[in-house]
This record gives sequence, structure tokens and C-alpha cells, in this order.
Amino acid sequence: MNLGHLLLVTALATTISCSAQPYGGTIFVDPDIITASDSSTFVSVTYTGQGTKTIFDRRVNDWITIEAYLFDVVWNDDLTSEAVINPEFGSVELAEVEAEKYGRSIGRLPHCLRVDVNEIWINKGVELFGGGNFSILIHTGQTVFYENDGILEETLVHEACHTSLDAMHADAPGWLEAQTLDGGFISDYAEEFPDREDIAESFLLWLAVRHRSARISQEDFDLITAAIPNRLSYFDQITCDLFPVSADNITSTEEGLSEPDQMIISPNPTHESFRIHIQAGEMAGGQLFLYDLYGRLIYQWTCPDPNSWKQVFQIKDLPAGFYMLNGQSGNHQFVASLIKQ
Repeated sequence: MNLGHLLLVTALATTISCSAQPYGGTIFVDPDIITASDSSTFVSVTYTGQGTKTIFDRRVNDWITIEAYLFDVVWNDDLTSEAVINPEFGSVELAEVEAEKYGRSIGRLPHCLRVDVNEIWINKGVELFGGGNFSILIHTGQTVFYENDGILEETLVHEACHTSLDAMHADAPGWLEAQTLDGGFISDYAEEFPDREDIAESFLLWLAVRHRSARISQEDFDLITAAIPNRLSYFDQITCDLFPVSADNITSTEEGLSEPDQMIISPNPTHESFRIHIQAGEMAGGQLFLYDLYGRLIYQWTCPDPNSWKQVFQIKDLPAGFYMLNGQSGNHQFVASLIKQ
């Protein structure tokens, strides 16, 4: 880690009034772009001991060296991270609570945003989050405010963009051309820091209009697509694995669907076939969808009666990897991840 140059940028703390752009800051646009009810790739955290780590602490606005509690964080799409917990939390047990909480929340972010999150720095204090240096910085006192506003995941998307997208795209010729062609910015924050914040401010709303359009208002959809069409096209064209976000696309409150419940898959991992158990009990038929990591629909099964949910679903012709199942019956929906060996 190069401590001589800190790449640690942050989301806005408050909205900006009298905006010359469509928004003051994009994390405030809609709290439902990603929610705590959405699928998470989180699998586990494992304590590995205490170790000397140098992390950033906004309370002193400087680097600090601590004997951190360390945890391996495992997500189910072959990505891992290390949770670096400030010893101020007082015990391994309390530190593990923090590691699991944020491992699960960050696990709801697209794969492409987690790919460079090598460490998750967790301090106490009411200070803004940050991203960069192959890490995400968290101050747990600030989390309370983000959760009260329903924007914890949206903030984490913003910070993870700094960690995993900025280095490759902020100075890319195609991105700079998109900025020029759009002729403006999506937010005041992006306009104020065009080299530092435009990717993070824009990507979250690209995710909203392309993959969460049913969760945002028509007014917001129209504002976003009119303001930054070329930036949206840029994100359309880059390779960005959106799992598990891409697997949740059937969620639509406008169509009257409930928040997703869990399906139990057995066996999981599997080689050739699987059965499902729906925790809500017997269902009056419906459909089951299987998506790959890129959000592409691989299989669709129709389940016309309750007993058909209990059938054996064959996938022996699929390549090994991670998949996402979505079940829909009436106004009920169910989600589960599936590993094919």
C-alpha cells in the first residue's frame, strides 16, 4: 500500500440544494436500488487472529496503525476479502458481528464492484465512508444514518466504484468522450469533482435504470436517461459482472410482487439435478427461472400445480459455476443461489 498518496474518496453527507444538475448526490435518489432484502453472495467470516494493519481513520483524518481483529470474508462467487476491525470494538465476538454485517451488505453489490475490495476497514465513529486503495472504509456510527435513510447499500455501491472501477475507467477515452457528448453531469457532486466522482455518481444510476427500473419513479428514470445517455451507453458496453444484482431482476413492487423469500436447494452444490423447498409451504403453481452470473436466463420451468414445485430439476448439461434461482407464484417470489459442480 502506498501511504504517500491516499486514494480515499467519499459519498456526500447531505443532499445539496438548488442543484444545477438533476441531483445533488446520487446515493439519495432512491433507497430501493439495492436493499437489505436482496440476495447477498455472503457465505462466511472466519477469524484469523490479530495482526498489525495500517488503515485510514477519518476521526483523525490520517493513517493509523492498529493491532486489528482480522477475518476472512468469503462470498459465493469466488471473491474474498479481509475484514480489518479496529480493536476498539473490544473483543473477537463483537468484531465478528461487524465483519459479518458488512460482509453480508457488501455481498449484495455486483461482482465487478467487489473484485478489488481486498480489505474492509471498520472503525467506530460518525464519519463518512470511503473507497479506494483496494479497500472500503466504514465508520459504524455513520452506518446508523445511512440505514435510517435506507441508503447503506447505495453508499457501498458508490464507494466500491472508487475501489474497483475508477482506476480502469475514469480516464478511459470512451468515458471522457461520453462526458463531452452528454454535456453535463448527473449530480452537483460529479460536476464538482469530475475526475474523482463522476464514475461513482453515474454507475449507481445506470444500475437503477438498466437493472432496477421497476424500483425507481418514472420521473427519475426520465431524468437519468435524458441527462447522461452516453455515460449509460458506456456502462452498457463494458464487461461488468452484476451477480447477484442481475439475478434479482424479477423484483417489482409496481407489479405487486412481495420482497423475496428464501428457497432451500437440495443438494447444493449439485452435479446433475436438484429439488427445491419453499419455506412458505404449498404454492399454487408458478414459474422458476435460472440465471447465470451475467444475468442471462438459462432455464425457465413452469410449475402449474403445487406438486410440480417438488419435481427434480435437471441441469446436468450446464457448466460448473454459480447460478441464481428465482421462483414466482402469484404475488410471492423466492430466491436462492445454486452451485453446479
